[in-house]
Amino acid sequence: MATAVRDNAARSRFELEADGVTVFMNYRRAGNVLSLDHTETPVEARGRGLASQLTQGVLAAARSRRLKIVPRCPFVRAYLVKHPEYRDLVA
Repeated sequence: MATAVRDNAARSRFELEADGVTVFMNYRRAGNVLSLDHTETPVEARGRGLASQLTQGVLAAARSRRLKIVPRCPFVRAYLVKHPEYRDLVA
């Protein structure tokens, strides 16, 4: 079972833990803009939708903090194509 997405600001990444593995998304922040640079899912956790859960949580956090995003990560770009409701967040 996955936990809530958390912002590990010390490591500049958002994290989601599930069944002993951590899925994470590296970011850089400049003012009110988050550059979403890379999403990493351990091999043993792939195919379970965890990266999508993480991305949804990151985008929800950005919206609640009134931040814009720069989707540099290919996974995030693909997610935005499938979920146009988040396109207003793109800087």
